[in-house]
Amino acid sequence: MRNLKLLRMREYGPIQALGSPQHFCLCGDRETMLIGSEYGILELDLATQQVINEISLTVGGFLSEDGSSHIVGIEDLPDQESVCIATAAGDIILCSLSTKQLECVGSVDSGLTTMSWSPDQELVLLVTGQQTLIMMTKDFEPITESLIHQDDFGEGQFIGLGWGKKETQFHGSEGKQAAHRKQMEVPLASPWDDGRPRVTWRGDGQFVAVGAVCLKTGIGRQGSLGARKVRVWSRELVLQSTSEPVPGLEQALAWKPSGSLIASTQEKPNKHDIVFFEKNGLLHGEFTLSFQKGQVKVNELLWNSDSTILAVWLEDLQNKNCSKPSTYVQLWSTGNYHWYLKQSLHFGSSKKSQLVLLLWDSEIPYRLHVLCRGWRYLCYDWHWSTDHSTGEESCHSASVAVIDGDKVLVTAFQHAVVPPPMCTFQLQLPQAVNQVMFHADPWASRDLAIFDADNRISVYRYGECTVQDSTVKLAALGGSGFKAAVETPCLVKTYRVDLDCCEDGEMNPLKLRLLTWLQDDTFLAVSQGKLVSQSILHHLNVAPSSAGATVEEEGILDLGLAVPVDGEVISLCYNPKTKTVALQLADGQILKYLWALRPALEPWRNSSGSAVHFPTPCVQTALVTIDREDAILGLSDRCRFFINDIEVACNITSFVTYDEFLLVTTHSHTCQCLSLKDALLKGLQASESGISIPNSESLRKVERGSRVVTVVPQDTKLVLQMPRGNLETIHHRVLVLAQIRKWLDRLMFREAFECMRKLRINLNLLYDHNPKVFLENVETFIKQIDSVNYINLFFTELKDEDFTKTMYPSPVGSIVQPVLCPTQKKVDLVCDAMRAAMEKINPHKYCLSILTSYVKKSTPELEVALQKVHELRETASLDTETISAEAALKYLLFLVDVNELYDHSLGTYDFDLVIMVAEKSQKDPKEYLPFLNALRKMETNYQRYTIDKHLKRYKKALYHLSKCGSKHFSEFLNLVKDQNLYNEALHLYPTNTQEYKDISIAYGEHLNQKHLYEQAGLIFARCGACERALDAFLSSGSWQQALCMVSQLDYAPNKFASLVKSMAGKLIDQRRHAEAAVLLEQYTQDYEEAVLQLLDGALWEEALRLIHKYSRQDILETNFRPAILEAQKNHLVFLNSQQTTFACYKKRLLVVRELKEQARQGLLDDEVARCPESDLLSETGSVMMASEASSKYSHSNSRISVCSSKNRRKAERKRHSLKEGSPLEDIALLEALGDIVRATDALKGEVHNLLKELVLFGYDAQARELQQALEEALQLMERSLPEIWSLDLKLTSVNPILGPHSTANSIMAAYQQQRMTAPVVQDPELLTPPKLNKSLQWKLSLLQ
Repeated sequence: MRNLKLLRMREYGPIQALGSPQHFCLCGDRETMLIGSEYGILELDLATQQVINEISLTVGGFLSEDGSSHIVGIEDLPDQESVCIATAAGDIILCSLSTKQLECVGSVDSGLTTMSWSPDQELVLLVTGQQTLIMMTKDFEPITESLIHQDDFGEGQFIGLGWGKKETQFHGSEGKQAAHRKQMEVPLASPWDDGRPRVTWRGDGQFVAVGAVCLKTGIGRQGSLGARKVRVWSRELVLQSTSEPVPGLEQALAWKPSGSLIASTQEKPNKHDIVFFEKNGLLHGEFTLSFQKGQVKVNELLWNSDSTILAVWLEDLQNKNCSKPSTYVQLWSTGNYHWYLKQSLHFGSSKKSQLVLLLWDSEIPYRLHVLCRGWRYLCYDWHWSTDHSTGEESCHSASVAVIDGDKVLVTAFQHAVVPPPMCTFQLQLPQAVNQVMFHADPWASRDLAIFDADNRISVYRYGECTVQDSTVKLAALGGSGFKAAVETPCLVKTYRVDLDCCEDGEMNPLKLRLLTWLQDDTFLAVSQGKLVSQSILHHLNVAPSSAGATVEEEGILDLGLAVPVDGEVISLCYNPKTKTVALQLADGQILKYLWALRPALEPWRNSSGSAVHFPTPCVQTALVTIDREDAILGLSDRCRFFINDIEVACNITSFVTYDEFLLVTTHSHTCQCLSLKDALLKGLQASESGISIPNSESLRKVERGSRVVTVVPQDTKLVLQMPRGNLETIHHRVLVLAQIRKWLDRLMFREAFECMRKLRINLNLLYDHNPKVFLENVETFIKQIDSVNYINLFFTELKDEDFTKTMYPSPVGSIVQPVLCPTQKKVDLVCDAMRAAMEKINPHKYCLSILTSYVKKSTPELEVALQKVHELRETASLDTETISAEAALKYLLFLVDVNELYDHSLGTYDFDLVIMVAEKSQKDPKEYLPFLNALRKMETNYQRYTIDKHLKRYKKALYHLSKCGSKHFSEFLNLVKDQNLYNEALHLYPTNTQEYKDISIAYGEHLNQKHLYEQAGLIFARCGACERALDAFLSSGSWQQALCMVSQLDYAPNKFASLVKSMAGKLIDQRRHAEAAVLLEQYTQDYEEAVLQLLDGALWEEALRLIHKYSRQDILETNFRPAILEAQKNHLVFLNSQQTTFACYKKRLLVVRELKEQARQGLLDDEVARCPESDLLSETGSVMMASEASSKYSHSNSRISVCSSKNRRKAERKRHSLKEGSPLEDIALLEALGDIVRATDALKGEVHNLLKELVLFGYDAQARELQQALEEALQLMERSLPEIWSLDLKLTSVNPILGPHSTANSIMAAYQQQRMTAPVVQDPELLTPPKLNKSLQWKLSLLQ
């Protein structure tokens, strides 16, 4: 689907030189050209167009002075810094261009007809006048010599096993004599065959093919030439194969550089073909030239370096009808097994326009060099381009035009995707087509203009005429009696471009290039200026004389306004919205051409005001709008992609712009669709670096080598072409979502729904795109869909999830839609709104959808749905749209499990409905009929209780059972106990009833069994069961509530005192000394015992208060002073132990960490642990792999997964052993160190109180010693916290392996690293340093 676009044409000459040119070659390293004539060679500087070197070959006698000599070959040899020249007289000359010295390195007496160097310039093959081949090295040392004409086939001779011999075949009416008839000899070579051998090398230089006339094979006149044959020789000049006899085989010969085929020409009885040979000499494919038999002859065939274009050099045959033959060059390419004529260059019939030689550039694949006899040199630069319409409305057909000789194949992808070489319709032109251009106006983008080889422009428009145009022929769509399904254009006008003719009738094919259709009567074109480095912009306007001409009359386009450009223009792109033309020069500079009002040229500037300059010339450019500013996109032939002068990617193979999107294909076989907004650069750079964007739909895989052809406007189709030529249509998710959003914004629900259903887009987007608009237009949605099945499909896909935040993120810059009714779930909201709309529009038609809306709710309303079915059964209607109850029930059974639906129908207490559902199910009547009959006989409340209990709806069952009276209360109480429905049961009876008390007592006993004694006591107390309440409060330790209950029971003093002492004893056991002291002081008046309990609980101040309150100063000496001194000693011992343990654990932790770091870096050998002299057995054991540790504890803790988070942390800590060498020793040390710090910090308040009492009683030394010990311990621990709980600990311990951005290599590397480091800790608290309470002022300043 691509055409050859002429980027640049350079014309040099006429060059002032003697004689006529005979041969030429290019000097790539010097950027010059060597041209040979009958007098010598000259060197032309292509930059200055000056002859910088002229070397005569007549002085040395290599060429005759009368001009009769001929040069048969010129080859530039960069390695030898010389040029090799071969003459027809047989001389091989080396010429140094720098010194102009000539050296004859060899001579052949019989003369030379051809000199051909191998592609690597290691070998040279000479063809002599005696029809012999001489293979020589690059130093001109002969390797071997052989005759061209060989009787043998070659080393590739086919092996015949005798099968299918002619003697054994059936010959029909000819009889057996036909088997002995001699084979007809091949006819003679063409009369215009020059008889010279042709030599062509394969691209790798391993084989060479030689085409020559074989005298022995000819028949007819004596002494005439025979037929041509092609022989394939190896690099060592060993014959490999000989072509099969081909009648009419001509002189042209070219081996495809890729090595697959050898091209030649064949004249057949009724046509002229290009034929292809395989290396084994057999024919393999052909195509027909666009000329009649006997009209032209083919001089040469040439392949370009990448084997994509075949150049054919043709010339008219001289006869009575053609006295002045014209010369043509045709460029052919193939795609999908069809050969297209892409370009046709007509050089006219002037003698000076005749070609001397045609040559493809060896480094630039699409550069063609042409040398004419009038000493003119032409250089053409081509590149592939897709010509497609640019309209963005649905009425535009997304047309793509393909040039094929004198036909233009147009495919309208809006109507059908037709694979090439087929098309929607074709346009027949009188001459070969060189360029196709679509109208730049977006509203007329289907109209196209065609520029042919005769410099005529044919304009085709849509809707201009009602009569079928004879030049337009339907192809894939319509024809053969079928009605055309697509609109076709018609020819409205043909214009002739009035070009200035050269002197002596010389023609310059394709003088105009880069034609652009700006307006209806205005075209823009580029031509070369007076200098090669200059260009001219031409405005082609309709001549005044052609303004009123009819369709049949040919109009004239004048080269009106001409704007000179200082530089070679190689690309031109136009933005119809801003009326701006962007020109790219050969050096990458970008110019802006404003032509609408007053033509002006100025540098293209970016948003910062600097001039835009592509770092490398681009072969494809386009104008787009990014952030309300024009920007130019460029793609080079090396796949470098630029936005203005910024290179954003280097792997782009093709691109196209559509609406607000840029679509590109890459070398990594992906197609990316990006928005032309702020995220464009980031998206391209992210895709090139391989970074995946979460939930991004911009990237998708495509077939290898795919290229973008076009995007169908107002649709979701993206057409790609494969390397072979076939087409593939994809629906890129970004285009699909963008089009769906447009349809939804326009309330085109039907189009959006069908697209989403076909392309498997989640239907939740219909609502999530704009919930407010959807709910306001629910009726419109239902009327447009107008299908019960589609509405049901929409219901079934509904989910309580905003898909614009998860699966289909909203585009950048779009308005965030507010959440409607945040208290109500999305599914319920949509179901209710649509059900109300359907009931309003036509409840009978949408009956099934209404049922679906009940079932789909987050809490399915099956009872309501069943009631609807029941109503249908009772109100049977004759309306055709009304759904029968049976059909509705059958549909409901499809949505809901039959057993579930049966249970819900039973829960309605409607036995008719139950039987209706049961009949539609596969239940056995023997199972449900006895049960239903038994229910019918029961009282209503008990019946409903039985049903609810059967359905395990125990709360409803409890309610209905409470209505059955006191005779069923025992059953009621049993149900409460069985199902633990105490709270529900208490609400069903008044508080002053016996039933309420019985339920409360049962509830209290239940709480006692669950060890919730205090709550049980409250329940007992509320219902008046004081004895039970007292026991419960005593069990829970709630002595205040217990004393309240005792006051209500009127206990005797002795019994009361005994009860109080018992309660005090329980509080002492629970270390609740303060509460026990209250009981002993206030209720038993045992003041001494109360003081002793306060001393045991270290409640010094409260004990001191009671001592002085009751004047028991004797206790100060007997108990108080010894108690505070003993407490001081205990604290000192504890602090000393904590400091020692802390230092030991810290030292051990540092050792373990160092060993693990060494093991991770590979510095610790496993054999060290096995050495008998090593004392690090325990240390090395601590670096056990994490995988081993996990497997060691996996079985014993397999039940942990069902425990609470607290129990999981507890179980995790059990795995942490402080035993030296354990796998998680470092984690256990962290845990132990944290416990020590927290325990020491918790002593501040207790020590503070003790210090005050020590000072009060004069024990300053002991108080100072205790304060100093605690201060030293806290300082030690505070200094050690950063070293123990460092920042690196958190970063290395929490090391995720898997994730959305992980690759196979990263996962493997992380796993290997994790095996040598600490395992991931489940409890993050272990990695957090304990916090010290610095706000508590515990120290006494008088002790410092």
